[in-house]
Amino acid sequence: MRTFAQPAIDMVDTMRTAAAADPARAIAFGGAPGSNSHQAAMRFDPECLPLPFLGFEDALDAVKQGNAGCAMIPIENSQHGRVSDIHFLLPESGLSIVAEHFMRITHSLMATGPGPFEAAYSHPQALGQSRHFLQERGIVALTHADTAGAAAYVAEMQDPRFCAIAPPMAAELYGLDIIEEAVEDAHDNTTRFVVLAKEPRDPAGIEAEQTMTTFIFEVKNIPAALYKALGCFATNGVNMTKLESYQKGASFAATRFYADIEGAPGDPRVDAALEELAFQTNEVRLLGSYAQARKRG
Repeated sequence: MRTFAQPAIDMVDTMRTAAAADPARAIAFGGAPGSNSHQAAMRFDPECLPLPFLGFEDALDAVKQGNAGCAMIPIENSQHGRVSDIHFLLPESGLSIVAEHFMRITHSLMATGPGPFEAAYSHPQALGQSRHFLQERGIVALTHADTAGAAAYVAEMQDPRFCAIAPPMAAELYGLDIIEEAVEDAHDNTTRFVVLAKEPRDPAGIEAEQTMTTFIFEVKNIPAALYKALGCFATNGVNMTKLESYQKGASFAATRFYADIEGAPGDPRVDAALEELAFQTNEVRLLGSYAQARKRG
């Protein structure tokens, strides 16, 4: 999809005009108006100017180019795991994580008519979060760039055989009927978003009970490399709350890890752990320190 569906274009143009007049207040996001990222931005900062883009990479570019003060990006979901491509995009963006935001996610099945439906359009994450619902009804899952964009596309098609899975707000924006509410398979379906900006936050200036730090590291291709890397945190009493691996390049010999820890540089325990980690690995790159939005554990 190289452009938004027609029902979304006027809203997108209006939002972009407002953001262009005051870029510092703009929060860029990937998706059409009414998407979960749009709602997350508004809940995070009700006074912001939401700035929609077709994809996450475009939203990150808007921050780099000074067209938005920050970007709201979904990174993981409690039910469907990692959001695709994010672990590659964040390090490449050159931006820093300055905040996190958790949002309860609910999806509705919406269409121009009552059905029955042959297929449902939505973002792969939403389709995965509603997998059992769709299978039980024999509805084929069709991927789209984002949830609200799928709703706009169904509204544009005006084909009663197709529906969309999207936030209820999207039905209101694009004139669709909500056929069924809360179609996600888990009642506690939650997405974690991160907020990215050009400049990192100074950990010393974060007023919070607990600070988080996100970073990536690349282990050496030797036996027990990961064991030694994780030992840096264990021996220094630093709690690691997240660890995910992904491959760098096509050799499958260089494994990178994305990690979250409690604490931040300036804490002697964290400083010691990161110093030891740098010795044990090929590369360590900090992606940002920020206030913990939800207590872990």
